[in-house]
Amino acid sequence: MKSNVGGVDKWLRIAVGLLLIVWAATGGPVWAWVGVVPLVTGVFNFCPLYRLIGVNTCKR
Repeated sequence: MKSNVGGVDKWLRIAVGLLLIVWAATGGPVWAWVGVVPLVTGVFNFCPLYRLIGVNTCKR
């Protein structure tokens, strides 16, 4: 897995993911558990969708 998520994109994914998970855990809608996806992609610096469409936000 080559990193393709970096910089602001990474931190935005982690923040949005955490916010959605906290919302879901505190009585929010079930769909808010989708926050796991941006959290994981931000933590691992890899997004499968970015790879499919050829996007790379890492500075290298």
